[in-house]
Amino acid sequence: MWSNLQILLQAPAFGVDLAVNGVLVGAVFALVAFGMALVWGVMNVINVAQGELVMLGGYVTWLVSRLGVNPFAGLPVSMAVLFVVGWLMYRIVVFRVVDRDMFISVLATFGLGILLAQLINQVFGSDLRTASPDLGTLLFMNGIVSVGVVKLAAFVLALLVGVLLWLFIKFSRLGQAIRATAQNPRAARILGVETDHVFAFTFALNAALCGAAGSLAVMAYTIHPYIGLPYTVRSFMIVVTAGVGNLPGVVVAGLGLGVAENFAGFLLGAQFQVAFVFLLMVLVLVVRSRLLRHQRKYLE
Repeated sequence: MWSNLQILLQAPAFGVDLAVNGVLVGAVFALVAFGMALVWGVMNVINVAQGELVMLGGYVTWLVSRLGVNPFAGLPVSMAVLFVVGWLMYRIVVFRVVDRDMFISVLATFGLGILLAQLINQVFGSDLRTASPDLGTLLFMNGIVSVGVVKLAAFVLALLVGVLLWLFIKFSRLGQAIRATAQNPRAARILGVETDHVFAFTFALNAALCGAAGSLAVMAYTIHPYIGLPYTVRSFMIVVTAGVGNLPGVVVAGLGLGVAENFAGFLLGAQFQVAFVFLLMVLVLVVRSRLLRHQRKYLE
């Protein structure tokens, strides 16, 4: 660790490389967290199968690339397929846990996540998969800072999908129904909003966002059947840090997590990178709970 820290101090360009690549991957994390924040805020359900939906979206794009099609064409395909998967998950399981204790939703979606991971492992095996379009690498600062063009494209596409989601929620008729349901489901029902339809669409939209994130992940990075849990933990931590209804905060927290995780992987070693994410989640939960406790005391 200390030798790696000395490298960063002696050659700041390495730090720039870690920060830039951390921001790029952080956009994908933020996209996954967008979906979790949406489901949590509208349905009061914590979707622990979030990462498995990301993984499934990656495999859809990988299958598209295996057909000889450009992997970028797999992005809308993954979103469409995952939208249907999310709708079915809601109609079969998730609708049964809406308006019930949040712990029940955690258990139900955790079981769905295990089921998806095992099915993917049985169908595709446990090997690492990637569908990189081989767009080359951009080099800066005498070649020390390297940025894969596909990672840059994934960053731009993730932000574009996030902006389109925000515009949809803010200006569309269905988006207004989603916001009304999130604020007060009972009042929304009285005003004629079909909240069950809104819940189903919200969960399916979340799955589509995960499909987009998985498509970008398989192009810019790698996937395997058990990569879901780290994505779930990351998205949960981002939402807890930013707040359920704070979409700009989700973006900032996602980018910050990407940078922090990259630095941790360099300093501690790649084998401890995921462990750092879990440790950071514990710290965030402890700090967040103390802040909430102080706010309650102040209000009293």
